[in-house]
Amino acid sequence: MAELRADAVALARSLGRPVSRMAAELGVNHETLRQWIKTAEHAERPEAVSQSTEDAEIAALRKQIRELEMERNILRRAAKYFTGETNW
Repeated sequence: MAELRADAVALARSLGRPVSRMAAELGVNHETLRQWIKTAEHAERPEAVSQSTEDAEIAALRKQIRELEMERNILRRAAKYFTGETNW
């Protein structure tokens, strides 16, 4: 299967035909062939893969920061409420 995939990608690249046409000629779904080409391109450029990994990590960290800021604000409001209630 991997050999078929590699051959299909090489053929699609070398002929320069539209992916949908190449997929029809090869007997595979055009989205499948498009994914194979995309995967091959990512494999050839490891810096792009590491960049996308870094982007995903940055997005996860930003989400975590938003959650922590929200929790901090809730705790501040609770502290103000309880401080006002006890008249310290």
